[in-house]
Amino acid sequence: MSLKDFMLSRIFYRSLGLAIAVFAGIIMIMLVWLNFYTRHGQSRPVPDFHGLSITEAEQLARKNKLRFQVIDSIFTSEVPRGSIAEQNPKPGFRVKKWRNISVTINAFRPEMVSMPNLIDLSLRQASKVIESSGLQLGQRRYKPDLSINFVIDQLYNGRTINPGDSIQKGSLVDLVLGKGLSNERTDVPYLLGMDLKQAKNRLIESSLNLGTFIYDKTIKDGSDSSNAFVYKQNPEFRGGASLPIGSDIYLWLTVDSTKMAADTATIVTDTIPSQLISSVPH
Repeated sequence: MSLKDFMLSRIFYRSLGLAIAVFAGIIMIMLVWLNFYTRHGQSRPVPDFHGLSITEAEQLARKNKLRFQVIDSIFTSEVPRGSIAEQNPKPGFRVKKWRNISVTINAFRPEMVSMPNLIDLSLRQASKVIESSGLQLGQRRYKPDLSINFVIDQLYNGRTINPGDSIQKGSLVDLVLGKGLSNERTDVPYLLGMDLKQAKNRLIESSLNLGTFIYDKTIKDGSDSSNAFVYKQNPEFRGGASLPIGSDIYLWLTVDSTKMAADTATIVTDTIPSQLISSVPH
């Protein structure tokens, strides 16, 4: 049989049809397999593992049909030792089922650092040295002295700590500062609308202490606390109001801008420089 006759024969068309059907079948099987393999459209939000123990994280991961893997450890005072300090992807990020979540835990053994010498430094200089040493600035206490806002003593757990002593990284170091020989006072700063770090820095500049801070019920996770701002302070800001240096100020934080005090606009208009008004949430 010639090639021309074969291409026009029933056998050729039957073979061609069979080949097309097999090819189409293979394509369909591959598409179905890929859809199953990638679990198309089946994603879920990553839960917040921050602050959980390994056992608690395992239970939460299993409940959400995810896996997690410890990839590193750090030293932090934000969560208990052995608890999860960081995660990737972040909470709320949508992933496929049984995705591996990489976590970093707070090390069981604390890292130790050498206590720097802060004596005779100004409060601003001492704050920078403390931060660069891996420590945290705690409370500031004031006592009569010829100097004003210069370090007279450095304390850890209420006792003097000498330069060069070993101290756990992340520890709070309290400072005893001079307040002059008279009853020095400082203006009450306006803190509404600031995040916690900005408020702390402003208090340091004003020679005041952060008594405590309280998050409201809108704060659900680490992301919320990072975005929280001050909506209430005590004592309140009033034009001309002042406090003895070293006094405490108490803060309340939220992510709900409607919680700003009703009279905030009046306070801002009457007593706050116009360049600061734009920083107040609306």
